[in-house]
Amino acid sequence: MNLIIKNGIVVTDSETFKADIGISNGKIEIVGQDLNGADQIIDATGQYVMPGGLDVHVHLQLPFCGTVSADDFITGTKAAAAGGITTIVDFAIQSKGNTITDTVKSRKKEADGKVCVDYSLHGGITDWNDRTKSELKSLVMEGIVSFKMFMIYRSEGWMSSDSMLYQALEETKKVGGTIMVHAESVDVLDYLVEKYHNPADMKKYGAYCHVLSRPNFVEEEAIQRAIKWAEVTGGRLYIVHMSTGGGANLVTAAKKRGVEVFAETCPQYLLLEDDLFKQEDGHLYGTCPQIKKKEDIDRLWDALGDGEIDTIATDTCTFDTKQKAMWEGDFTKIPFGMPGSELMMPLMYTFGVREGKIDLNQFVHYQSTNPAKIFGMYPEKGSLQVGTDADILVFDPRKNVTIDYKNLETNCDWSPYQGWKLKGYPNTTILRGKIIARKGRFIGNIGYGKFIKRKPVVR
Repeated sequence: MNLIIKNGIVVTDSETFKADIGISNGKIEIVGQDLNGADQIIDATGQYVMPGGLDVHVHLQLPFCGTVSADDFITGTKAAAAGGITTIVDFAIQSKGNTITDTVKSRKKEADGKVCVDYSLHGGITDWNDRTKSELKSLVMEGIVSFKMFMIYRSEGWMSSDSMLYQALEETKKVGGTIMVHAESVDVLDYLVEKYHNPADMKKYGAYCHVLSRPNFVEEEAIQRAIKWAEVTGGRLYIVHMSTGGGANLVTAAKKRGVEVFAETCPQYLLLEDDLFKQEDGHLYGTCPQIKKKEDIDRLWDALGDGEIDTIATDTCTFDTKQKAMWEGDFTKIPFGMPGSELMMPLMYTFGVREGKIDLNQFVHYQSTNPAKIFGMYPEKGSLQVGTDADILVFDPRKNVTIDYKNLETNCDWSPYQGWKLKGYPNTTILRGKIIARKGRFIGNIGYGKFIKRKPVVR
């Protein structure tokens, strides 16, 4: 064997037990006791050995709001690796007049040879027509099995109408695909943004106008509508970055009715409150949708504890302080997004597992196993099964870390969690049998990551 991880506590989404793991040629060869005879030994005494994390919602080097997100495919995946993530899924967002197929090819050229972890892509549908419709089957056959649609961003040319969403759910059902939606109600949202987009309110409220223009019902109504289209078409729906307690209630009710709907939430919606927008640097926290209130945070944690939400991802879209300063007091010009992948797992351990909101197996379920299952990568990713990729995280629950952006791999000069104290941090990240990060630093080879061809849904 090339590598043995000894004396660790193995954690999957369903079991926790002491065992050694032996790795050969990038694959898990054996999970057993008292293994010996390897080129390299990792002593994991007192540490958790779990599947590497999957962050199935990231935006690296994304052109947006007149700039490009600060983490590219190199720095963004270095950061992911340092945080225990071994696979990310980014987006290939179609522009008007172009095919999704060509967009995927172009995006892969940007990523290949640069990514430090394995990656895949979601297709982004913005131009629904017969040509786009005809592409879906071949894209799914090529491993692009999920497609994002936006219920907002009319002026950017990304928005999908209800008819487009309905038709896409019908078509992806036929070919084994999944439709992901950014769910916000565009007409009311646009009205409210315009309502607060005036000098008096922006002077009075500053970045908090972002909160005032996006009350919870803006997300909740759109989630309700998307669920209805999934229900009547029989399509497979995934709600990205769900931020409201009311949204969780709608998803839970739909699941009970038998609707095939999945929901993702993010660390920022579990940890940050919207009063931050009232601070002098409040504009830094601008995301879309925005962080909400304590009652939403509490409901989302309860939903995770009860298994009503399906995944945790980050919506990583990094903008540094110079880029964020582009807002110049106008809340409509804030580049939306924050760094996320590097700290997702230690944040969820410290404030989720250690505080008893989720258990260790749920920790693995939400950030590794279930994302892999939903998006067609299981068991090769998200498991510790013999014969699968040796994507493994050795996580030290005793490690104390005070968050400081200066010590992180992300290409960002601030952190939404600056100064927060963590107990529990990734020790060693292994991708296909190779150690790529240790103690919060990337030590692997740039370009070692590869594209993952994902499997369609079998109905």
